[in-house]
Amino acid sequence: MSEAATLAACRPSPRQQELRRVKSLVVTWLMGASALVVMTPLFLVLYFLIREGASSLDWSFFTQLPKPTGEAGGGMANAIAGTLVLLAMGAAIGVPIGVMGGVYLAEYGGEVANYWIRFAADVLNGIPSIVWGMVVYAMLVVPFKTFSAYAGGVALGLMMIPLVMRTTEEVLLLVPQSFREAGLALGIARWKIITIIVIKTALKGIITGILIALARVAGETAPLLFTALGNNFWSHNLSQPIAALPLQIFSYAISPYDDWHRQAWAGALVLMLMILGINLLVRLLSRGKSSS
Repeated sequence: MSEAATLAACRPSPRQQELRRVKSLVVTWLMGASALVVMTPLFLVLYFLIREGASSLDWSFFTQLPKPTGEAGGGMANAIAGTLVLLAMGAAIGVPIGVMGGVYLAEYGGEVANYWIRFAADVLNGIPSIVWGMVVYAMLVVPFKTFSAYAGGVALGLMMIPLVMRTTEEVLLLVPQSFREAGLALGIARWKIITIIVIKTALKGIITGILIALARVAGETAPLLFTALGNNFWSHNLSQPIAALPLQIFSYAISPYDDWHRQAWAGALVLMLMILGINLLVRLLSRGKSSS
């Protein structure tokens, strides 16, 4: 049989071609519908937050302290500042330990040790945030007999460590081995190769992992209930309770006052915009990394 006859015999019939087109169209529509279902909750959250909270956002919300119980007005300036303080403290703990742990896994650790460290990190990533709050409560709040910003920062920092460590490891492993070999061939010390060449090459990816960890802990409420507790005033002493947006939103949302409910929606919108901004920054860094 000639080659042309073989191709003609293998060519699908018009009915088979039409059936394939129908199947392809059905699968395409199913995938599109699935993507829409995945995105619907995000759109619903944004819709309700904007509808309920946008009208309550004004200058006083960002500059004033909460009003006394039952009194209308006020804002969440102390809670916004407290959230930034707690995130900075958490990053000061979680970022150095997480990055150095990731460097150890990618560059120094042995096969057996790395297996168990990765296993422990994956387990820690799955621990509920309220458990972290209980642990830090037993470690810092009970012995010192006071809730504090320090305890809240430690809780958030401990939650960040496993995520930063695993993302740092994965990014460092993407750096070509030839970069390390070129440095060794030039007689550069191994630690200099890691810090100057490997980490610098993977810096965008490391920062992306740090931002993802910050976005994850920014909205946590349960661990802060056990550690930072919250207050209605400016916090000038980090060894005392400190306000935070998640805590203020929780407190206002369960209150019986309509004005506090309105401010809770506004606070939730601000918190959502903060997290959304962090995720957009992650996307920009990731796009820059892939295009380079």
